[in-house]
Amino acid sequence: MALKRINKELKDLENNPPEYCNAGPVDDNMFHWQATIMGPPESPYSGGIFFLDIIFPEDYPFKPPKVKFTTKIYHPNVNGDGVICVDVLKDKWSPGLTISKVLLSIFSMLTDPNPDEPLVPEIAQMYKTDRSRYQATAREWTREYANENN
Repeated sequence: MALKRINKELKDLENNPPEYCNAGPVDDNMFHWQATIMGPPESPYSGGIFFLDIIFPEDYPFKPPKVKFTTKIYHPNVNGDGVICVDVLKDKWSPGLTISKVLLSIFSMLTDPNPDEPLVPEIAQMYKTDRSRYQATAREWTREYANENN
């Protein structure tokens, strides 16, 4: 059942890709995908290309996929291992969600971090107290790690 659903989502992604995002299988493993998210315009991540690793569990869509950044990113909701704290991958997961919707949630998290539920409290604190320094650091990391020439 999981494989059937994953194949359907892949076809949907090919036919109707979400803006700024794409994803597909690594080699021929339908349970392991790579995704890219373009840094949102008007954000400190603008111009960056961020890669993510997606692992679908055997009981997908009843359990959420494991999604993490493989590109380093300076964000209060993403830790140094690329683990992402976003509600649709945790307590707000539902079998009605798709990988497209997950990618759009992550994309929107880039423009609208949740500093009240951070994975990296120091970055969240900077976001709350010194937004311009936070944005400058995020831009610097984007240039260094998410540049298309990397």
